[in-house]
Amino acid sequence: MPDAATEAAAPEPNGTDHPADQPFAPHVEAEIAQLAQVHRDAAGAGMSLLSSLGAQAEGLLDRLPAAVRGQLNGATRQALQLAYSGASMTRGGRLPDTGERMTTALSTAMGAAGGFGGLPTALAEVPVTTAFLMRAMQGIAAEHGFDPADEQTRLACVQTFAAAGPLAGDDGGTAAFLTLRFGTTGAGLKAVIGQVVPVFSLVLGRKVAAQAVPVLGGALGAAVNWTYTSYYQDMARVQFGLMKLARDEGLDPEAVIARFRDVVQPQT
Repeated sequence: MPDAATEAAAPEPNGTDHPADQPFAPHVEAEIAQLAQVHRDAAGAGMSLLSSLGAQAEGLLDRLPAAVRGQLNGATRQALQLAYSGASMTRGGRLPDTGERMTTALSTAMGAAGGFGGLPTALAEVPVTTAFLMRAMQGIAAEHGFDPADEQTRLACVQTFAAAGPLAGDDGGTAAFLTLRFGTTGAGLKAVIGQVVPVFSLVLGRKVAAQAVPVLGGALGAAVNWTYTSYYQDMARVQFGLMKLARDEGLDPEAVIARFRDVVQPQT
């Protein structure tokens, strides 16, 4: 019978004997590298949009009236709550998944409508687009073999909104949203939204400010929504791709995420 020292030295099951600074099997490393590239590329369109505006993300927030900036957290919380329930109501055969291209096209049309009337319509469009993005994330979860009706899957979709957004730049910090699922496993919607709101409210603020730019109106609204939809679909692919990899390979999810973050932003 092994003694205590032998038991302590034995590797833990489910892949936890792989520290984050040591590689997994080559095929696992290749999959992580591919997902890291998806993550790196996701913000490219957002940076192009900012360049076309001749603006900085922080400058966009400054364009919003103070009253609107003060209401962003409450509006974001409401949008996420509506998205959580509303997006799921369209599943179960009620509406089929639209696929990436159709999802992006529909969201672009909503952005055009939202930007057409300036700030009031841009604000009114926020919860609709948020629910639409949530619905698209559920479709991506299903593609990766996760049940969109399962509460933890739905919460993982909400947590994807904690990514920093396409207009925030990318210093590797956007990967932080991936840790939320494992820090809130078993938590309810209220706890998860409490973590997501501070980040997503800034994301929505930049979106609304960009759509409210005078003169450009609907055309810019369409471009903003195209950018946001592409970005969050990519973030969902990263999220559920890593979850699937950990599940299929019997690896510790947190170790897989730690390795992913090292690949996205190597330590110097």
